[in-house]
This record gives sequence, structure tokens and C-alpha cells, in this order.
Amino acid sequence: MTVPSSNEPCAGAEVSAHSSVIPANAGISDGSQFEPVETPDLDRLDQRVELDQRVVLDKLDQPTFRRGVRIALDWGKARIGVAACDPDGTLAYPVETVQTGAAQRRLAELLAEYQPIEVVIGLPRTLAGDEGPAAAHVRAQTAALIEAHPLVSWRFSDERLTTVTASRRLQSAGRKTRRQRAVIDQFAAVAILEEALAVERATGAAPGEPAR
Repeated sequence: MTVPSSNEPCAGAEVSAHSSVIPANAGISDGSQFEPVETPDLDRLDQRVELDQRVVLDKLDQPTFRRGVRIALDWGKARIGVAACDPDGTLAYPVETVQTGAAQRRLAELLAEYQPIEVVIGLPRTLAGDEGPAAAHVRAQTAALIEAHPLVSWRFSDERLTTVTASRRLQSAGRKTRRQRAVIDQFAAVAILEEALAVERATGAAPGEPAR
């Protein structure tokens, strides 16, 4: 039996040595199978974020306008002009003229029909902005109606010069104001409502002052 010398590795040892050898480039790719990753433009990304933030802030800064029908009343001693607007407040239009003797009944019917979120009552102040007998009369005459409908928002709004504005509109349309007193009351209510809508669109606040 021939015994291999110590300088000659045995067959088993040779196999073991070869099986444990790991190629130097094992697990390393030459990059030919992968596309290069595009580095994001951080400056452009920052500009986009800043622009989005400005848009959000601009929307928050814009006055809010409550959606819903509104009614305006031009309350006189003999007649009451009534006007209304669409839910978006785009157009104020005349509705009818109510005699003060039938005010409680007829106005309650109109409230039920239109379901307004707010009723704006013209308050006839003096040219100096003070309240005189005419304003006191309106407050007294409307108190019962306001108390009877607590779910509606009631506001008093300055109605100075609204009758003059209504008369000029009718004259511009070629209508004689002397024969159109009832119509003037309606157009005066339209002027009151238009002013109230303009105030809320500009400020985001309800017009005038609370009626209670």
C-alpha cells in the first residue's frame, strides 16, 4: 500500500478546496441590467410645494359666503316690499308688495314657501346714520314676526337712499314712479338685498346687525 507524501494533497482535500473557492466577482453586477436612477430636482420640488401652500392659503383667506335663499323687506307704514334671491346669491329679484294689515299672515306664508336662511329688514336711518321715529316704528312692527320665527336669522340693514335708487331704476326703465308705488317698494327691497349680498361677499360676515 502506497501512502501519499505530505506534499501531495489527497483527492478528498482537493475537492474540498475547490468547492470552497468563491469567485472574486460573485454577486457583483456590471450594471448592464439596471437603469440609472434619476435624481429629483429639489429646487423644482420646493417651488411646487410653495405654490401649493400659497393656493391653500389664498383659499383660506377668501371670504366665505353662506349658501341659501335670503329675503329682504322694505317695511313702510302702509306697504312692505318683498324681495328674494337664489341660493347662490347671484340675483336679487322683486317678489310682491304686502299690505301692513296682512303682514303677519302673508309674510309667514312667504317664509314657509321660500325657506330663507336669513331675512334682511331695511332700517330707515337718518342721513347722519342715527335712528329716528321711522327706525323705531320698523323695530316695533317687526318684533312679533321675528319672535314667531326663531329658526330664521333676522338682520337689520341700513336702507338709506334705497327708495331713491329704486325710483331711478324705474325711471330708467321708462316707468312712471307716481303710479308704481307698490313696485317701488319691491325694488327698494331688491336694493336692500343687493347691498346685503355685496357686504357678505366682500367681508364674509352677515350684513347689518342682529335683529334680536
